[in-house]
Amino acid sequence: MAFRASLRLAAKPACTARFYSQAAAVPTSTLGGAVSNTAQIKRDASLPNADPSADSASAALVREHAPYMVATYSRPPPVFIRGEGSYLWDIENRKYLDLTAGIAVNSLGHCEPGVSKLMAEQAKTLVHASNLYYNPWTGALSKLLVEKTLESGAMHDATAVFVCNSGSEANEAGIKFARKVGKVLDPSGAKVEIVSFRNAFHGRTMGSLSATPNPKYQAPFAPMVPGFRVGDYNDIAAIPELVTEKTCSVIVEPIQGEGGVQVASDEFLIALAKRCREVGALLHYDEIQCGLGRTGELWAHGRLPKEAHPDILTTAKALGNGFPIGATIVNANVAEKIKIGDHGTTFGGNPLACRLAHYIVSRLSEPALLEDVHAKSETFIRGFEDLRAKYPELIKEVRGRGLILGLQLTEDPTPIVTAARERGMLVITAGTNTLRFVPSLTISKAEIGEGLKILEEAIVATRS
Repeated sequence: MAFRASLRLAAKPACTARFYSQAAAVPTSTLGGAVSNTAQIKRDASLPNADPSADSASAALVREHAPYMVATYSRPPPVFIRGEGSYLWDIENRKYLDLTAGIAVNSLGHCEPGVSKLMAEQAKTLVHASNLYYNPWTGALSKLLVEKTLESGAMHDATAVFVCNSGSEANEAGIKFARKVGKVLDPSGAKVEIVSFRNAFHGRTMGSLSATPNPKYQAPFAPMVPGFRVGDYNDIAAIPELVTEKTCSVIVEPIQGEGGVQVASDEFLIALAKRCREVGALLHYDEIQCGLGRTGELWAHGRLPKEAHPDILTTAKALGNGFPIGATIVNANVAEKIKIGDHGTTFGGNPLACRLAHYIVSRLSEPALLEDVHAKSETFIRGFEDLRAKYPELIKEVRGRGLILGLQLTEDPTPIVTAARERGMLVITAGTNTLRFVPSLTISKAEIGEGLKILEEAIVATRS
């Protein structure tokens, strides 16, 4: 009843005050400092999407729910209730161009009709029966992932798949599989070290967190799982001392998303793979954010020669287009060493998630869609370079591939994020002072143009 009441308040006009939810306050405006109520009203009236006020339906709903939620996120005021394609709508019926796609998740857009149709059909048929039994869709998805990976020219020896519920779980599986392989190769137990790289993000569960060398994430939960070593991304000279006979696995993102859209050089990944082969270590590519078409290839590493292909490949995010699912793809060298009882999951591989992912992988592997990603990327990059020429004191660099792109700024991007949101566009940050753009792969060129226009308006607003 309270939620419906909140929805009925949607037409109520915005007022002057602001409501801040969760433990840490998030300023809804960083422009101009403290202003009078009259000035604030005038300012809000000039903005198409001024953040919801304290007496809005959004604030009422947050006030009702926030006390019951563990405060692990600091959120801005809008409350989203509907999505379609590249757009979201909040309770106040404000429309937002979404260039975040749920953090690179909704690659086919919000509420893609095929996904919605299959979800309804399968929900009436079978949602869950557990991994104690076979179902038609876990195997079908696994087969499709292997086949499409091989067809794409990536991971040439992909053989088998473990299906789970999230990216962090997929990486946990990869870490466990690597430890098992290391112990098979060296029964003394010495071959257990796992190498990761600074600015990486592999997840928040304890194993994947231990491979995420960022004090912000690790310090509150230390000590980490032992046996992890850290190297510098793209540092080829350091590889021989970093990856040794004690290394069982190297986990690396071909493009670091959370780390600031940092792209691994082909030479670095080739050298890393060569060293792994020399010492009998597994190579694990985490493509949870950069895979499944986001670069314009099915997998970001697909451009590399076979000798630089991974033994373990992890995916999630786009795999379910918003429905929780992850997967760990392995070659025969890994698969043959994993035995019944070595690993498991209660919900992973359920028929609903796998049927949806089967459809999504089929769509994301379509050549026409992948070709379009390259064309759309060029449109974004041209627009970003134009902005960099106009605002060289603000924009230092344009990074990324396909539709995982970053603008490196010389200052905190938060004011621009806020200004963009209040002008009807959602964008997120990454790394240090980086604006991250990971829109739906189905975004139109007109929508890209709209986004670039709002971005410039937001930059101008924060310059004045």
